[in-house]
Amino acid sequence: MKRSLKATVGLVGAASLILLAGCTTDPSVDAPEETGETADAEWFDQDLYDKQDQERGIEPEGPADQPYLQAIEPVMADTSEYQVDGAQKLCFANASISNPWRQTGWITMNEQLKELQDSGVISEMETRDAQDNDDTQIADIDYFIAEGDCDGFIISPNSTAAMTPAVERACETGKPVIVFDRGVQTDCAVTFIHPIGGFAWGIDTAEFLIDNLEEGDKVVALRILPGVDVLEQRWAAAEKLFDEAGIEAVDYFTEGDPAEIKKVISDELATGDVQGVWMDAGDGAVAAVEAFEEAGADYPVMTGEDELSFLRKWEDTGMTALAPVYSNFQWRTPLLAAEKIFAGEEVPEEWVLPQSPITEDERADYLDRNEGMPDGHYAKFGGEDLPGYPQIWQDRQIP
Repeated sequence: MKRSLKATVGLVGAASLILLAGCTTDPSVDAPEETGETADAEWFDQDLYDKQDQERGIEPEGPADQPYLQAIEPVMADTSEYQVDGAQKLCFANASISNPWRQTGWITMNEQLKELQDSGVISEMETRDAQDNDDTQIADIDYFIAEGDCDGFIISPNSTAAMTPAVERACETGKPVIVFDRGVQTDCAVTFIHPIGGFAWGIDTAEFLIDNLEEGDKVVALRILPGVDVLEQRWAAAEKLFDEAGIEAVDYFTEGDPAEIKKVISDELATGDVQGVWMDAGDGAVAAVEAFEEAGADYPVMTGEDELSFLRKWEDTGMTALAPVYSNFQWRTPLLAAEKIFAGEEVPEEWVLPQSPITEDERADYLDRNEGMPDGHYAKFGGEDLPGYPQIWQDRQIP
């Protein structure tokens, strides 16, 4: 195994975003906290791990230039019972738009909505934002059900177990339910839309670190929050592989707070060398790099995410890194799924979207494609063909 590190040269750290990372929820966690736990049996599922590992190498079906319509080995669901004429009203129960990943997706989703309104498919999309709170989202879903004015439901769950009964109640209305981003513990929805998943992320990132480190090296894992399936699975997969490779890994919950991330890294560096940094989401990645700079330590081998702040810092430093992706373009797919469902067309029961990390060889291309976008933008957002591109995303016009 090869170690590739670069010494610091007193670089001035770039400003980092003070927001939670993509796909995260529960605000009740104290941070930072070293968990000191091994892979939790509640979240590690060998069959799902193997499935996602295999899916990483499968060519998705669908148009090459529309990844948000691609699917990996889809099993199709008959939706003829939902076929209707005319524009339909959607009700969207959203976990939040409290972080850059969700804000980028929300902008893209609204630009897609405009197209479907113009074409007469959707009349409106009434949206309620749970602001990262389970109780609020449950109330939001129950409000939509009681209102009785929804032709279909889109739900991006705040957390996994807590949202399951509310999703089931929405299914009981007889209207089509589309779940995306995070999962729930029921298959009553017409389709569940998501990239390959957390285990695939964990495998991609851990294998990269293992390939670039040596047995006995230390990795600090910066986690956001517990209780969300995709995040828990990312760490469960990575921890398994680190253990097998003899990599020492310690993990902390930080809530994505740059100040806490810097504290964790600084404290770890004070006790010895840290050769690697693993993150379950990219927000705060710049803060982690800055902590090494401020300590005068070698840059770590690192995995972040496809947020532009990280890609730019990676390019500036020349560090050895990988940008895993939890495909942000998935925010278009629920609306396009609704279009198919209202037309009575088949959709995948589980709509697995492609999920490919950005490598060093690809980094410059994605930075060029996203030139002029703010640091909080995500490189694989998939909205380049929508009418508001690029101005809406550049201006960060959150609807």
